[in-house]
Amino acid sequence: MLLLRCQLKRALPQKVLCEFCAVMGKLQSKLKHSTYKYSRPDGIIEERIQTKAFQEYSPAHVDTVSVVAALNSDLCVSGGKDKAVVVYNWKTGNVVKRFRGHDREITKQIACFPKSNQFFSGSRDKTVMMWDLHGPSQPRQQFSGHAMVVTGLAVNPDSSQLCTGSRDNTLLLWDVGTGQCVEKASVSRNLVTHLCWVPREPYILQTSEDKTIRLWDSRGLQVAHIFPIKQHIQTYCEVSEDGNRCISCSSGFGGEGCEATLWDLRQTRNRICEYKGHFQTVASCVFLPRALALMPVIATSSHDCKVKVWNQDTGACLFTLCLDGSGPLTSLAIGDTISLLCASFSRGIHLLRVDHSQGLQLREVAAF
Repeated sequence: MLLLRCQLKRALPQKVLCEFCAVMGKLQSKLKHSTYKYSRPDGIIEERIQTKAFQEYSPAHVDTVSVVAALNSDLCVSGGKDKAVVVYNWKTGNVVKRFRGHDREITKQIACFPKSNQFFSGSRDKTVMMWDLHGPSQPRQQFSGHAMVVTGLAVNPDSSQLCTGSRDNTLLLWDVGTGQCVEKASVSRNLVTHLCWVPREPYILQTSEDKTIRLWDSRGLQVAHIFPIKQHIQTYCEVSEDGNRCISCSSGFGGEGCEATLWDLRQTRNRICEYKGHFQTVASCVFLPRALALMPVIATSSHDCKVKVWNQDTGACLFTLCLDGSGPLTSLAIGDTISLLCASFSRGIHLLRVDHSQGLQLREVAAF
């Protein structure tokens, strides 16, 4: 590149050279590097680096995106510092609808159930709001009861109950139809970071700033189990579709902490595996559909700007995608059987595609 610039400087007029450099700058800004390691037959671990171009779609938000969730195989719903709840068609690159109602940053977002038109958002304004894609731009229902920022949302399988959590140390269980709080539980120093309802079960998984992962029974909202305490704040949790396993994520810096942990949700409830390789807080994790790989895999996103794909059983990192310039990655969601959606601090939402052309790879195809 330097040699090319020197040769051009001698051959081209200054104005043409400036225009050429500007075009090259724009081109380079749309190129991202991805890396993955693989084991050769002789046992040596190598790293491959690839460069891929991506598309810039119309932006969903004008500021940091805090959370993204899939609404169906075409649409996602997101929220962030601009206080807007946005439904976006990530296949066409267009905003479908923009909702307003929160007074402060949106912290959590969740769809009622697959293929539903209804979804919830939690905010620093201490409220949770329910929205309908085909309804007005104002909230269909508002749930007010927390004394601090809402940091957890979980809805039961038939969408009749909503569980919310906050930094006020409380969990609230709501009747979605009436908007009434039916149960309240409080645990000292239990600053909630995330909630996830276990499929086909009355249980709710919860992570906390007290480094603890709790399993709650929604029938009376009582703690049913406490997993072994971790060394760092637990930032996020996700449950597998069969309800047998869950993942939790840890905060950290410089490689200390910064891991994801796989747990057995059945009778033993033991730790199964750890996934270490990030260098900053792991903010989100997902179980990838079996259609994406020949083996069980999970994906994690981190404040170190990287998305990693892991062998669920062995803990080996199969692929690393670095989203340079994105800032901390804040949220990760499954778009469809071959796509992931990743929210970021500085560059909106990234559309990632799983590619099997040269082994399991992950590449960025669009940003919005």
